[in-house]
Amino acid sequence: MQAWLQRRIPERSGLTAEKPMPTSLRTPSWVAVLYGGFVAGSLDILAAALINRVDPLIIMRAIASGLLGRAAFQGGLPVAALGLLLQWAMSLLIAAIFVFAAGRMSWLSRRWIAAGLLYGVVVFVVMEYVVVPLSAAAKPHFTAPSLAENLLAMWLFGLIVSFFARDAGPRSS
Repeated sequence: MQAWLQRRIPERSGLTAEKPMPTSLRTPSWVAVLYGGFVAGSLDILAAALINRVDPLIIMRAIASGLLGRAAFQGGLPVAALGLLLQWAMSLLIAAIFVFAAGRMSWLSRRWIAAGLLYGVVVFVVMEYVVVPLSAAAKPHFTAPSLAENLLAMWLFGLIVSFFARDAGPRSS
């Protein structure tokens, strides 16, 4: 059988009887980071706009206020674009941290739904109690319903990141 395979599979294909085809195709980690970061970050802006019942441009200005302070709300499209870039930068970093961790702790990929929900809570706590207080942005005040809405949005964020990370990593054979 092995001799027959070697005659049928050209050497230049990289597939030989000694080197079987991969049993599972994995997503490169950088692809998981990009998809997870951009999709979760973009949907997070839309979720914040729905929760607060405002235009997404206002949400992007609110994000830019982390650097610019209250003056960001007087800005136009350039300030909103800055907010979008900041959101994507943070989202890519958050996704990269999860993908890195999932590469070292396999349960994060195997149990990606539970891991995503847990990660969403972690991201929420870090953003609300570390990042926002260190920024120039106004500190949010949560009511019970707004806390629940924001936590749901971060669960969605964590699920999106973990969904894209679930098959990330090196190819196995």
